[in-house]
Amino acid sequence: MPRSSAEAKSPGQPALLSIGQVLARFTAEFPDLTPSKLRFLEERQLISPARTESGYRKFSPADLDRLRFVLTMQRDHYLPLKVIRGLLDELDAGRQPELPGAVSGPVPSILPSDRRLQRDEMLREAGASPSLLADAVSASLITPADWYGEDAVSVLRALVELQRSGIEPRHLRGFRAAAERELGLIESALIPVARRNDASSRAKATELAKEIAGQLEIVRSSLIRSALSRLTH
Repeated sequence: MPRSSAEAKSPGQPALLSIGQVLARFTAEFPDLTPSKLRFLEERQLISPARTESGYRKFSPADLDRLRFVLTMQRDHYLPLKVIRGLLDELDAGRQPELPGAVSGPVPSILPSDRRLQRDEMLREAGASPSLLADAVSASLITPADWYGEDAVSVLRALVELQRSGIEPRHLRGFRAAAERELGLIESALIPVARRNDASSRAKATELAKEIAGQLEIVRSSLIRSALSRLTH
């Protein structure tokens, strides 16, 4: 995924979008996206929109693909911005990096993925029974909704595979409690930033929360790999 240029685009190229137009296009899929967050991501050199002579930011289709990748890696994989930056560097160099975590795999395509599925569509997609979904909702592993995103489909698909090994949603009730405990840790860490109630601080608090969540995920994944190593030796 090539980096976008910060230079003005020449005539004949696709129209560039303003910050407001980017928000209008993305906020349905990424509700926490704000002008402050866009500026924050630019400060971290994750996106590089062009600038007009007056200094206004303008986003090309390549900028939008890059932004979608960053936001998706945060939302779906809880990766810290430093890790996402490393993945982008690998992609920019023409390599195919692996996702970090307990279950490794290639980095997903950067093509847009904004599917929203109704209940029956999600069940078909995941190969799950209605009773399994009901059990997942009862165990607080999936939140009931009119429309479901890719994250819910991935969870339900994983539950189908776990069920084949005799692991039912009810066995995973502790996952919700563990997530709430981690949330408490994150909230405590954010107190100094949250006290400054301005737009820039709120954007930084949002990013810091995701950074901390990503680091916790790395620790959790390491513990799981270590436990598996002891189990299989």
